[in-house]
Amino acid sequence: MSPDALGALLSPVGLGLIGLCIGSFLNVVIHRLPLMMERAWKLEGAEILGLDAPDAGAPLSLLKPASRCPHCGHRIRWHENIPVLGWLRLGGKCSACKTRISARYPLVELVTGLLFAGLAWRFGGQPAALAWALFVAFLIALSGIDWDTTLLPDSLTQPLLWAGLIAAAMGWTIPLTSALWGAVAGYLALWSVYWLFKLATGKEGMGAGDFKLLAALGAWLGWPMLLPIVLGASLIGAVVGIAMKLSGALREGRFVPFGPFLAGSGLVVLFAGSNRVLDWLGWA
Repeated sequence: MSPDALGALLSPVGLGLIGLCIGSFLNVVIHRLPLMMERAWKLEGAEILGLDAPDAGAPLSLLKPASRCPHCGHRIRWHENIPVLGWLRLGGKCSACKTRISARYPLVELVTGLLFAGLAWRFGGQPAALAWALFVAFLIALSGIDWDTTLLPDSLTQPLLWAGLIAAAMGWTIPLTSALWGAVAGYLALWSVYWLFKLATGKEGMGAGDFKLLAALGAWLGWPMLLPIVLGASLIGAVVGIAMKLSGALREGRFVPFGPFLAGSGLVVLFAGSNRVLDWLGWA
């Protein structure tokens, strides 16, 4: 790729347009990956119990079948699937049955596009922006899945962790030592909180996916950023949880997943920069 082409690709406009398309794919990941996991669990359970395999229905992956309306089965045509614009053109409704399409689909696309454009601005068109784009895409997918299902799939958290260590080893992000200890400390920090809470109350306060997500954040952002990330996530999560409780959006016995707030706090650290975050906290 020529320097001019690479420069256009890594410009805010170029990377933003790529982000819109990636956001469209992330909507598929958020919707389908939990369904794929559920099918796999049922098959594994039947095999362990010696039962006949349950009817899994039509094959399902992140690439097949083509996207369809969940209400009428209408196959979404290419021009209806253009990020953001397709939803606006349809007026937020299926072209066949006129059932409303959630505004979250274009919102995920738009947020991904804006964050990718922000990466181009943050890193000045450097190739490192592509590594951070991978980081951002994984966080968006994990946030959406955790919010919907309270699951943080290993198939996303573990590759994100390893990618962070590899990016550090290649010299694209932070020193490898900081990334390595960030991963170790990130996992052990929430693992310790989990067990202290369980020993004190007999209840589980969080899932193991949160440990792995914080380990991945540590691998990308470094061990000094772990405490700011947890503090920021806890504060925002508490505010959102209280607001949902007061508004009746949070039913009795349910809880607000922690993963989206960890991811959001990690994005704040990424765009603000570690020195600025430490300065905000008076730790610089």
